[in-house]
Amino acid sequence: MEENKLILKYIQKLSKNNPYALKLNDDVFFDKKKKIVLSVDTYNEGIHFFDIKKPNLLIKKILRSSISDLICKGVKPKYYFISASLKKDIFKKKHFNKIIKSLQEEQNKYDIVISGGDTSVAKFFSFTIVSLGYSSKIIKRNNVKLNDDIYVTGNIGDSYLGLSFIRKKIKKYNLKQRNYFINKYYKPDLPYNFYKFILKFANSSIDISDGLIEDLKKLINNQKIGFKIDLNLIPTSKIFDTILSDNNMIKENQLFNGDDYQILFTAPKKNRRLIYKYANKMNQKITIIGQILSNSSGYRLYKGKTSLKIGNYRGYSHNF
Repeated sequence: MEENKLILKYIQKLSKNNPYALKLNDDVFFDKKKKIVLSVDTYNEGIHFFDIKKPNLLIKKILRSSISDLICKGVKPKYYFISASLKKDIFKKKHFNKIIKSLQEEQNKYDIVISGGDTSVAKFFSFTIVSLGYSSKIIKRNNVKLNDDIYVTGNIGDSYLGLSFIRKKIKKYNLKQRNYFINKYYKPDLPYNFYKFILKFANSSIDISDGLIEDLKKLINNQKIGFKIDLNLIPTSKIFDTILSDNNMIKENQLFNGDDYQILFTAPKKNRRLIYKYANKMNQKITIIGQILSNSSGYRLYKGKTSLKIGNYRGYSHNF
């Protein structure tokens, strides 16, 4: 059973219609009266990450993926809490100092502060992170409007190629290319400053963690509405295109696997000029990749004028 179905069938009723829980159908808990916005994420060895030779880099990825939940809602992350189950050797001074240094660098970069948590010794790595911010307003899922434009920030696909490098699946490359993609995997480029403005123009938003198409479906969820995306419009880096060309890799197989942590949002066409105004002001790359359609249109994926079978491009899904 998929995670969302599990939540809807068994867990949602436990929230007892608590309005702040947003029906357990969003990235965050939101108490509008107290202006509290909170997200919780768990990351396990063998599921969310495989290479634990660089825990100092891994902790950066985990923390960024957590605060991304708030950023995409239009909320500035302020505090975080981390519970870590670690193998004994990580508690050795040389390893632990590197982890602490990494956390300090992230705190300085994103103006956040650790404010609690727990540690324990375990046979495998596991992290749970709570990120907390304050706002009287957020951008929710399930508020997509007919004829909305579909936007993404930044580039898509670099992080997943980084994972492919770690797994030694890429054959033709130079050292500079390899380092670039592995760096993108561990340190995804969060559109951090976009939180300051996205509330002004977006109808709905989500961060891309499980894959562009999977997360777009989550963004729409139970709304009776469709969409179309043109694969040719999805933004990628030049170095991404070079690696695909040199290794004869099919582009559509590399774009929908997740770990991008860019913002996927929808907005009315009338807001285009406003959106690009703020994007230019922040030097933030944004791209329209498709439109929201009527329910009868279903979910459509194109490559130019060629229709692709959307079911072939599933991202990551938790199955129980």
